[in-house]
Amino acid sequence: MIYKVFYQESLNEVPVRERTKSLYVEADSEGEVRKKLSDRAYNIEYIHVLNEEHLNYEKQSEDFKTENL
Repeated sequence: MIYKVFYQESLNEVPVRERTKSLYVEADSEGEVRKKLSDRAYNIEYIHVLNEEHLNYEKQSEDFKTENL
């Protein structure tokens, strides 16, 4: 499954919508996503599993690429 992760780049930063970034991670569960990103100092706001329709929509964006962790 592909998960879309919304995050802030710093754990010490208060989450601000305008600075929220996202990335895509392939994993079997939300827990696995968190484990794969544990070495990064990200303040993870939300992890969303993408269904087939949403994934196809996201793939149309030029910013779409999955992280190889």
